[in-house]
Amino acid sequence: MQSPGGTVCPPGTTGETEHHAVRGKDRIIFVTKEDHETPSNAELVADDPNDPYEEHGLILPNGDINWNCPCLGGMASGPCGEQFKSAFSCFHYSTEEVKGSDCVAQFRAMQECMQKYPDLYPQEDEEEEEEKKPAEPLEERAPTEAAATTEEEGSS
Repeated sequence: MQSPGGTVCPPGTTGETEHHAVRGKDRIIFVTKEDHETPSNAELVADDPNDPYEEHGLILPNGDINWNCPCLGGMASGPCGEQFKSAFSCFHYSTEEVKGSDCVAQFRAMQECMQKYPDLYPQEDEEEEEEKKPAEPLEERAPTEAAATTEEEGSS
């Protein structure tokens, strides 16, 4: 049988009662003013720290790197994802006194990969230089203005 909301329901049911309705994948629960006046008896279930679908941040409870963390900005996927993972893992697990000093080769490989894809991985130095560049370089403008001033003084 199909409920008024269009959901297929078990035989003998309509998918709707006084207090709930089923719409597609959603279950709608209706509450009354009286329902809100009584304290809730709902029991909260503790989050499972090993749930692979739960968001944990950059470092998982077991100490591993969470490559799905949005904080990585998608760097773990894409054309240089493997190089990024290698460099980041090396740094994360580094035990050197200067952390990551043993990871130069991995970071160099990542940088070389990123330079092959400038549209995906723009160089910060290039962006900053473009923003700081004036419309006309000062070196070119200054001699021209100085020459014009000298010519005006000589003609008077």
